[in-house]
Amino acid sequence: MPLVLGVDSSTQSCKVVVVDASTGAVVRAGRATHPEGTSVDPEAWWHALQTAIADAGGLDDVAAWAIGGQQHGMVALDASGAVIRDALLWNDTRSADAAADLIDEFGAPALAERTGLVPVASFTITKLRWLRDHEPENAARVAAVALPHDWLTWRLRGFGPENPALDELVTDRSDASGTGYWNPTTGAYDRELLAAALGHDAVLPRVLAPGESATDAGGRRVGAGAGDNAAAALGLGAVPGDAVVSIGTSGTVCAVSAAPLRDTTGTVAGFADASGNFLPLVATLNAARVIDVAAALLGVTHDEFSDLALRADAGAGGLTLLPYFEGERTPNLPDATASLSGMTLASTTRENLARAAVEGMLRGLGAGLDALRDLGVPLERVLLIGGGAQSEAVRRIAPGILGLPVVVPEPGEYVALGAARQAAALVVGA
Repeated sequence: MPLVLGVDSSTQSCKVVVVDASTGAVVRAGRATHPEGTSVDPEAWWHALQTAIADAGGLDDVAAWAIGGQQHGMVALDASGAVIRDALLWNDTRSADAAADLIDEFGAPALAERTGLVPVASFTITKLRWLRDHEPENAARVAAVALPHDWLTWRLRGFGPENPALDELVTDRSDASGTGYWNPTTGAYDRELLAAALGHDAVLPRVLAPGESATDAGGRRVGAGAGDNAAAALGLGAVPGDAVVSIGTSGTVCAVSAAPLRDTTGTVAGFADASGNFLPLVATLNAARVIDVAAALLGVTHDEFSDLALRADAGAGGLTLLPYFEGERTPNLPDATASLSGMTLASTTRENLARAAVEGMLRGLGAGLDALRDLGVPLERVLLIGGGAQSEAVRRIAPGILGLPVVVPEPGEYVALGAARQAAALVVGA
């Protein structure tokens, strides 16, 4: 019974599962929290990873491992392998002007053709431009750029300031495709775009192909890992026709595609997946936290909030919540704020407010499904996952808003399970 380990290093926490490589059964698990904020010292992730692995019984009996992690975060390293500054995470919007500058310089169609993306503040390339413009001394020190899962993989393999082999940084095609300086069609980094952002070239992680591996200091095989959305799709076993809608800190809508997609409007990001296909994706900044905010405002638990929402009629009596509490990525409105409209004496009830919060969040995700359809992506059903999917109100209201049959898989750590599945393929085959 060979065992493998999969990791989900997300925005809020680190989850670890140890899995029987032959059956996929979870044998044990561990967890640790991450600090809040959109700018975080990566050392906090490293300590959380070590804690979560220990909580899951350690690595001694594990044959292989892989890490899935939050996409886009900028981890800037100097020549000694030290982290230069706190990592800017995917949900840090300070680089919105940098995104606009890059679009002005290269043009949205050219950037979509070269990288599958039109830059928004989430993507790594914009964070590097922000660093160049606002912290030029730090930018000049950058010798290598990694993403969170790249850096954690490097550290767990035995590298870091005490062993600063920058050329040992590795990544996978899914996470590389979210940087804004990698071409998902050719599989090559676009060094011109990197230099245009950072001001100079730098070491970038080697992109491992699906099924390719590295090794750690203990001789274990190490999978390429993946960005969180690609790892979740792998863990779910998503196939063409499936739309994976995840309601977590962020909201994401993605689908497996055999061909690369390019959207010059920037609504759909033409990511790669972890298996050799592509994963066109639409992301929103406002997802499960919309329910958190509304429940807190109403002074109820999440279960009570769900009951309130289900007691209201569809349409919430005309009450509409535009839930841009943290700006928004899709549509690209980083400085937007939330608004509540349609308030009358009749419509302004606790039940309607709860319903409007659920419907507003789901409408944002439904717009993502529409964007995928507009690009010709066939969609037959929705796989609804994430913390928000555990709300009965969300599950029952979703089919009417999303316009597709909705399947809610059993709750599980699908990002970590996807990483474990990747590791298992190294041990027992796909």
